[in-house]
Amino acid sequence: MHRLLTADYIVFLIYFFVVAIYGYYIYQRKKSKTTSTKDFFLAEGSLTWWAIGASLIASNISAEHFVGMSGSGFALGLAISTYEWMASATLIIVAVFFIPVYLKNKIYTMPQFLARRYNDKVSTIMAVFWLLVYVFVNLTSIIYLGGIAINAISGIPFAWCLIGLGLFAVVVTLGGMKVIGYTDVIQVFVLILGGLVTTYLALNLMSEHFGYGKNVFKGLSLIREKAPSHFHMIFNSSHPYYKDLPGLSVLIGGMWINNLNYWGCNQYITQRALGADLKTARNGILFAAFLKLLVPVIAVLPGITMFVLHQNGLFQNEMQNSEGVLKPDQAYPTLMNLLPAGLKGLAFAALTAAIVASLAGKANSISTIFSLDIYKKYFNKEASEKKIVNVGRWAVIISMMIAAIVAPALKTLDQAYQFIQEYVGFISPGVLAIFLLGFFWKRTTSNAALAAALLTIPLSTLLKFLPAWTNGSFPDYPFLDRMSIVFVFLMALIIIMSLLDKKKNENKKTLEIDTSMFKCSPAFVIGSVIILGILTALYTVFW
Repeated sequence: MHRLLTADYIVFLIYFFVVAIYGYYIYQRKKSKTTSTKDFFLAEGSLTWWAIGASLIASNISAEHFVGMSGSGFALGLAISTYEWMASATLIIVAVFFIPVYLKNKIYTMPQFLARRYNDKVSTIMAVFWLLVYVFVNLTSIIYLGGIAINAISGIPFAWCLIGLGLFAVVVTLGGMKVIGYTDVIQVFVLILGGLVTTYLALNLMSEHFGYGKNVFKGLSLIREKAPSHFHMIFNSSHPYYKDLPGLSVLIGGMWINNLNYWGCNQYITQRALGADLKTARNGILFAAFLKLLVPVIAVLPGITMFVLHQNGLFQNEMQNSEGVLKPDQAYPTLMNLLPAGLKGLAFAALTAAIVASLAGKANSISTIFSLDIYKKYFNKEASEKKIVNVGRWAVIISMMIAAIVAPALKTLDQAYQFIQEYVGFISPGVLAIFLLGFFWKRTTSNAALAAALLTIPLSTLLKFLPAWTNGSFPDYPFLDRMSIVFVFLMALIIIMSLLDKKKNENKKTLEIDTSMFKCSPAFVIGSVIILGILTALYTVFW
């Protein structure tokens, strides 16, 4: 039944008004008497650790998880959870080594870091790359997947879904990072609660289908029993989806490049912590790491459950498109349509919360980079704080319009989650190489960083398409392995170019770093050990 009932609309409207009223309250209570860029873009000093952690997760989890990751769970199984579980470990590294460097050197945007450490050329090139990826890959895919899900659940026309999501996200974003950060706390509560409800229904449905009544734990054991191949974290080279998750590369290769770039060198993510003090930022990031452990429960398990039910004759038509082709990304919307009135509204609100929070976070980062690193630097160096904030608000509106216009072009994708990971991965190796050597090797030069910035996309493109261009005579590497190859090449290139560069004066452009920055509190260390222990157990059990 592809429509919402009265009870569903009531639940959804309650969610909508709570977010709107709370957002307005935060805006009025915490707004500055003067319009400040740091206040608007960073919510400087006003986000608590729990708001930072919640905002990190709300901005990260979106339709790409509920819809895209469930679709990958349907196709690949539990192994797709490696993106979430490895992210927990990555967040600890970011909290210990990355955030202190940013805060000590008063870094507010990633291009600003590149300008301070290298020069404006490197900064501007990467700013343009980031804007293109944020608008045409991230923002577009989020609004596309959100439109698909809401259309499938409510029957609202796809185009209107795109417009509604875009408008809702714009309203939240225009309030600045404070409003985003604090409303994200509500968004996270709603999306986790709604996600758990959907998972509970899926496992009960599994138990009922096989004659055991409503028993969520029996449903959990049944999906392991009926789909054992979907409960392996590490694929061997003969696995049909080895190219998506190439064996040990998820533990020692490209997955680290993907995650360290995303969580440590990404304006969209780091922006949440850049306005806080070090202790608050670290605690917020650790909180986010704990929450990441939960994501596969609400995003992957429903997809695996739908796979088992589909294999046993259920939902044959619902999982196909109009041409009769199986579409894994239909798994989560199909499941949500089975929820009873009221609960369906809660799940619908959870999905909307995830989409809007993620769109708002992305749009805020787009406006931050464009306003501070493009507009102020090249178009109006004397722009007032108020003018820059207004330009940032227009950047939000325009980028959202572009994403809504481009989104329908993604309809040919089977697994949108993998599309996002692969194409964001075109710039990840270069970004991470530039940042890591910029942090920890004083000798790294601007020319070497510039070369890496210019080569990361061409090299990634070459490795992706060369097998087709050579009719298979060149190896067709999985995209995580391509990221590793490009990363190692660019690291070597930067080191060689830096060593050969005789202009010693360039090497003086370094960051302020001292070892005391990397010391952590006992509570942080204990929390980190617990997370690493849980991860070790998960990979041991589901290897």
